[in-house]
Amino acid sequence: MIILIPAYEPDQQLPALIRSIRDAEPWATVVVVDDGSGPAYKDVFDGVKALGCHVIGYARNRGKGFALKTGFGFIADHLPGRNVVCADSDGQHTIVDILRVAAAVQAGSPAMVLGTRNFTGNVPARSKFGNTATRLLFTLATGERISDTQTGLRGYPAAMLPWLRSVRGERYEYELNLLLEAKQAGYAISTVDIATVYLDHNSGSHFRPLADSVRIYAPLLKFLASSFTAFLVDTVVFLLLTLVTDSLLVAVVGARAVSSAVNFLVNRRVVFEHGRDRPAAAAGLRYFSLVIVLLAANYGLLYALDALSVAALPAKILAEITLLAVSYVVQQRFLFSRRTGKAVHGSAECQTLDLGRSGCLRWRQMT
Repeated sequence: MIILIPAYEPDQQLPALIRSIRDAEPWATVVVVDDGSGPAYKDVFDGVKALGCHVIGYARNRGKGFALKTGFGFIADHLPGRNVVCADSDGQHTIVDILRVAAAVQAGSPAMVLGTRNFTGNVPARSKFGNTATRLLFTLATGERISDTQTGLRGYPAAMLPWLRSVRGERYEYELNLLLEAKQAGYAISTVDIATVYLDHNSGSHFRPLADSVRIYAPLLKFLASSFTAFLVDTVVFLLLTLVTDSLLVAVVGARAVSSAVNFLVNRRVVFEHGRDRPAAAAGLRYFSLVIVLLAANYGLLYALDALSVAALPAKILAEITLLAVSYVVQQRFLFSRRTGKAVHGSAECQTLDLGRSGCLRWRQMT
C-alpha cells in the first residue's frame, strides 16, 4: 500500500498525520507532493522527509489535480504495482479511515474506493453546500448517486494509474472528473463510510469558492451557455424568417434547424471533452435524432400540462428545464462520451525527475 498526500502550504497537521500513519503502519510507503508551497514551508517538508516519506514537488502552485497526477507518475515510475490511497494533508482523515479504505482496495475488484462522509454535526456551510451541488451534478450527468463526491480520501488499484494520469483537470475539478469518467472507462465505484472531521471550521482548506467552483461546474455551465446561445440564435432566425417568408411553419422549422446546427457544433467542439472522438456524421445523426425526440416530448409535455390547467408560461418553463436536463444527460453519457476501447494508457504530460537544491526530489515539467 502507498499513501499519497498532496500538500499546499501545510501546517503541523501534516507531520501529525504522518506520525499517526507511522504508529499504525510503520512500513507503509508515504509519498508527499509539495504543490509549490514555497521556501516558507521547507521546514515542514523537511520534517516530513525525516519521518521517512518520499517528498516530491515543483516550484509553483499548480493545483490539487496536478499534484495528484504528479504523485501517480512518481509511483508508476518508481513504486510500480502497488495500490494507492490518497489522503488530504489537513488532518481531516483519520488513520483508522485511511486503513479501512486501503483494506477495501486490496480486498475488492478493480474499482475506485471512496471514503464517504455523512456530513452530520458541525459542518461548515460552504462544505455542505458544495457537496450537495456537486452530488446533484454528478447524479444528473451519470444517473448514479454518491453521497460524497468531494471526498479527498480515495483508494485506487495499481492497474488504474495510467487512466488516472490521463483524465483532464489540474485543480479541484480533477477529482469530480474522475467520477464522471470512471464508468465510461470501465471502472466501478465503491464506498466506505468514514468520519466527518472539520478542524477549525475547515480553515486549512485552500478551496477558492468562486474560481474553483467555476472549474468544478464547468461542464454544466458550458452546456447551459451553449443552450442559451442556441436559444438566442433560434429567436433571431425565427424573427428574420417570419419577416421574409410570412410563414410560421417555415420560420419555426428553419430557426430550429439553424439553432440546432449551432448547438451541435458548439457541444461537440467545446462543451463535451470527448465530443470529437466520434465521426461528425455519426454524431450529427444521433444529435438531430435527439432533437426530433425532444421536440415531440416538448409538445407532449406541454399538452399534458395544459390538460392539468397549468398556465402557458409556467408550463413552457417547466418543460424546457426538464428537457434541458434530459438533453444534457443523453449528450454527456451517449452522444459525446469517450469511445469504448479508446486508449487511456500513459500520461498526457511528459515529466522527468530533477534533483532540487534542497536535496529533495523535484519534478520538472517538459514542454
